[in-house]
Amino acid sequence: MANGNGTIEVLYFARIAEQAGMRQETQALTDPIRAGAWLAELAQRHPALEPIDRLKIAINQEYATRASLIRPGDEVALFEPVTGG
Repeated sequence: MANGNGTIEVLYFARIAEQAGMRQETQALTDPIRAGAWLAELAQRHPALEPIDRLKIAINQEYATRASLIRPGDEVALFEPVTGG
């Protein structure tokens, strides 16, 4: 949730946590960024997450699109698409 101190909390779920090597981390973020641009930067830091386009994103516990803004203080969650059956 919003912490407002120039950082975001990033949560990784399931196999994404294994690929990133962590379940959560705090990242510096001083200015808002589009989710798509942030994901591209994330892929550079964590190449094991590729292909990054497969990932779903939630910002402050709400599904988001690549055009959504991530702002300092936000909580960002990454997860893979869920299939039912």
